Amino acid sequence: MQRTRFESIGSYTPETIRSTEELIDSLAVPRSLDLERITGIRNRRVYDAHPDRYESSFELALRAIDDCLSHSDYAADELDIVISASITRTRGKEIFCYAPAFALMLGNAIGATAARHFDVSNACAGMLTGVLVLDRMIKAGVVRNGLVVSGEQITPIAETAVREISKPYDPQFAALTVGDAAVAVVLDDRGDDHDEIHYVELLTAAEGAEHCLGMPSDQASGIALYTDNRAMQNEGRYMQAIHRIDTFLQETGRTWAGEKFDYWIHHQFSAPVIDYLGHLTEQHFGTPMPQALNVLRDFGNTASTSHFLVLHEHLAQQKIPQGSKILMIPAASGLVSGHLAATISRLEA
Repeated sequence: MQRTRFESIGSYTPETIRSTEELIDSLAVPRSLDLERITGIRNRRVYDAHPDRYESSFELALRAIDDCLSHSDYAADELDIVISASITRTRGKEIFCYAPAFALMLGNAIGATAARHFDVSNACAGMLTGVLVLDRMIKAGVVRNGLVVSGEQITPIAETAVREISKPYDPQFAALTVGDAAVAVVLDDRGDDHDEIHYVELLTAAEGAEHCLGMPSDQASGIALYTDNRAMQNEGRYMQAIHRIDTFLQETGRTWAGEKFDYWIHHQFSAPVIDYLGHLTEQHFGTPMPQALNVLRDFGNTASTSHFLVLHEHLAQQKIPQGSKILMIPAASGLVSGHLAATISRLEA
């Protein structure tokens, strides 16, 4: 079986910064909560809406791909497959694309015209889902390499929330945490002891599918996000994910301590909750947790791009030594949990 690796990584975030303070001050209802304290999010990046520079999901994704390929040994026309994993699929102002596949349009735009292509959709676990599928395809010998990309122009749900939130506890409050970003990674079949994706597994508990819905607003035009945070964010849900990791480790003859993770990256949605997840996991396994890597203070919840944005930013700051073992933990609507483990040495940003 082929050994897979992350061959290169790229990202792009818009230049415009919007603070949590600004966002809360824009609400029609009186201030009733300290969103920055509750989430740990101070700022987020917001797409450029100028007609000449409009940053749709498509434009964001292209910039991340350019960054990724600038660090890659592969040219665009050498890619065997392009997989798009974004939740938002805008191309131009207010144009949401269902067909053709976003991956096809992106592949054609970069010159990967011979590459296979398809989209995956799995909420904020989209990038990890794309990586899982490509990892399996490479190990099965179907392709030798490929690109997984996501461009998330997701702050329009925050714009809708600002207009429509009308009470202190509102199902659109989670929309105030999001920020725009794009990421891309190339995987190939040249993994070794220094660079390897060890495993990637995902689990969906479909009973929670109705707790977080992205859809047209039920009040006016615009895209909205409706979330039941009390149903989604609780200890029972968190322990379900922790037990799944424990079961996987036992089934594959591994232990948490034996994996010797150097860093772990959670989905970027709430700093206090990420800390709490660390406490629960440490309590369950009875061993100290790896160092947590986060960027949500400055970028917010960037949806499907969050794990790889964290990885890219810390690589850019040279805070991840070569040979480090990384664990990524998704938390997505659906409800999706799981884990991805990889040792990385080649990646640079």
